[in-house]
Amino acid sequence: MEPSAFMPIVLQSLVALGFVALILILVPMLGPRRQSRRKGENFECGVESQGNARMPVSIKYFMTAILFVLFDVEIIFFYPYAVNFREMGIEGFLAVLLFVAIFIVGFYYVLRRGALDWEK
Repeated sequence: MEPSAFMPIVLQSLVALGFVALILILVPMLGPRRQSRRKGENFECGVESQGNARMPVSIKYFMTAILFVLFDVEIIFFYPYAVNFREMGIEGFLAVLLFVAIFIVGFYYVLRRGALDWEK
C-alpha cells in the first residue's frame, strides 16, 4: 500500500481534531460568564432538588446497567459478520458461534449468581 492511500483518513482526522480544538477555544470566549447562586444550583428535569444526593442505591441497578451495556455491545460485533457473512465462509460462522457460546456461558453465569433476581 502506498502512503498516499491513507491521505483521506489523515485529512479527516486533522479536520476533526481542528474542529474540536476550535470549539474548545471559541466556546469559553463567546459564552457569558455570569455566576449566581441560582445558576449554580442543581437542576433535574424541572424538579427542584431535595434531599441528599449521596443516598445508597442497590447494587442491582448497577448490575443491570453493566449487563445491559455488555450484552448491547455484543450486538455491535455481529454487524461485520452480518455484512460479510458470505466472504467469511465457514471459519467466520464458527468464530461467531464461539463468540455467541462465550456470551451464553456468561449469561448463564449471571443468572446462576442471581444478578437479575430482583426479589432477593
